Parts: sequence; C-alpha cells; structure tokens
Amino acid sequence: MFSVPTLIVNEAQCKANIKFMAKKAAANNVVFRPHFKTHQDIRIGEWFRNESVNCITVSSVRMAILFADNGWKDITIAFPLNFHEIDSINELAAIINLNIIITNEESIDFLKTNLKTKTGVFIETDCGYHRTGVDVEKTEVFKKMITEICKIENCRFKGLLAHFGNTYSVTGKQQVLDIYSQSLKKLNKLKDGLKNEYENILISIGDTPSCSLTDSFEGVDEIRPGNFAFYDVQQLFIGSCVQEQIALYLLCPVVDVFPERDEIVVYGGAVHLSKDSAMLNNERIFGLTARWNGKKRGCIIPDSFVKSLSQEHGIIKMPKTEIAKIKPGDFIAVLPTHSCLTASEMKHNYCFV
Repeated sequence: MFSVPTLIVNEAQCKANIKFMAKKAAANNVVFRPHFKTHQDIRIGEWFRNESVNCITVSSVRMAILFADNGWKDITIAFPLNFHEIDSINELAAIINLNIIITNEESIDFLKTNLKTKTGVFIETDCGYHRTGVDVEKTEVFKKMITEICKIENCRFKGLLAHFGNTYSVTGKQQVLDIYSQSLKKLNKLKDGLKNEYENILISIGDTPSCSLTDSFEGVDEIRPGNFAFYDVQQLFIGSCVQEQIALYLLCPVVDVFPERDEIVVYGGAVHLSKDSAMLNNERIFGLTARWNGKKRGCIIPDSFVKSLSQEHGIIKMPKTEIAKIKPGDFIAVLPTHSCLTASEMKHNYCFV
C-alpha cells in the first residue's frame, strides 16, 4: 500500500483533539477561531465545522482564499499586512467577513488610500515574544493608531491580537501558565488604558501550549490555537499533550540497518520532516519513532530518535534490542518535531487511518 514517505493522520485522535479544544472554549464562553495553518486541509476543516466552529484563522491571503472558496465566511489573516496583496484583500473582504492585522503606523497610512472594502482590523500586540507587533507597554502608540484606524471609512477596529509564542521555549505546565498569566495581565492592563476612549476592544490570543494547559480564559474574548489538532514532539516536551494525542506521523520505509552503530536509515529526510528540532538529553533531535503494525503506530520507542537529516535520508538512533527486530523494507513511524512544518513539507497530502 505504501512505497514512499507518507503523512498519516489518526482521524479519531485528530477529531478528539478538536473536540477537546472546542469544548474548552465553549465552557469558558470564548470565541473559538482555530488556526488552520497547521493542517490546511478542507476535509479536516469540516471536522471543525462539526464542532460548531464558524470562524477561523489563517496565516496568508492565499490560505484565506482557499478556505473562503470552501464556504468559510469569517476569516482572520494572522500575519502582518503585506501591501502587495491589497487587491486580493479587497476582493476577499467583499465576499466574506475578513480581519487583517497591522503592526505599524505605515500600514495605517497605506490603508487610508488603498483599502476599498469594509475590513476588520486588529493591532498585533507584542507581550514579550518579540516577533512582530506593537510593544504592549506603549499605550500612547496604541491610542494614536486606533484613532487613525477609526478615521478610515473601510476599517472596523476589532481589538488586540497576540501570540504568546514564548511558551514554546519552556517546559512544564507551570512555566507555560506563568507566561500566559503575565502576558494576559499586560494585555488587559493595556485594554483598561484604552477602554475609556474606545469601546468593545476584543482580546484575541492563540498559542497551543497556553490554550491546552490553562483551565480559565478569564480576560480573553477569542482563542486561536492551531497545532493542537495534530500536536507533535515539541508539544510533548513542553507538556501540552501526552504521546497518545499526537495525531500525525510520517511513515518511512527502512532502507538500511547498522547494528554496529545503533542506527537505521529511512527514506524520510529534511524535505519530508523539515529541519525543525528539539532538545532531548542535551542532544538535538528531529523526531521520535514508533513501530508500525500495518494499520497504526504503536507507542514511542524508548531511547530512539531521529539523529540527523539530509535531503532524503533520515538517520535514526535506536537501541540494539529494537534494531534486531527491524530489516530493510520495514516501516517506521516518525513523530515530527513540528507537525505544522512537516505537513507543509508534505504538501498537506494526508493518508487518514
């Protein structure tokens, strides 16, 4: 049935992950606007719709068009405004409820003369991750930006959008929750400083570790996690999930076995898994491994991991007792370090089991 590296989705587990987050959002009375950049798949999108999801997040205009063409009518593009795509943004905003994010005053000046269709606008807010966004401490900058946004006929100011991406660099529930609570406190302090002049400011947050581990979304209006649909080794090491919740893996043919080196080689390299890595016992790894029984993967093999990747080759470190059970022509399941990038490398071409 399989002959080349194949991206496998455990359908039941993926659906369970989606239901888990949808129920958590509903219990906390927050809008669930999941990020679809992880899976980018129409079929999986329908699984979200089955959990009463009617608004989504994407990371590009192209992705927004893909899902708009498949019936999604309320979409936030959670990536800073790219001036060169304004024509597509105008066309899209004419047929759906579209939100964009801005991160600087130059974007506002651009929208004044180039935004032709009613569009929601969030200001991305940097709460400490330091990727993009306006520094959460600069209240006066936000006031100036919001005032200018509200002057633009086709802009509807929506609120403050943040990604607590620094949760990805810690391990353990408490460290994640500390970043979450500190970042949310800063966001709500900013909102308090703005609410006398601006009404109905939404707080939109989205990172899988925080959304997976917190029990309360008090002070939040909307959540936008994405990776949780599949989870991965990074999330496992952070503590966001347990191994049974990882719903995506790359099925790789074994092409050579080296017992003397405690290594096997698989057809499955950087062009399949990406080169995103994680640290395990002070060693950089590119995935964990599990046996394949012909229908599904088993538990993670202890002390086994993807040691290195070249373009098509993956070198897996494995105990001799496990190597003795493996021969060329077998298959090994590789749990990716970062499922979003592995799915992208594999062009979101899934096999559902």
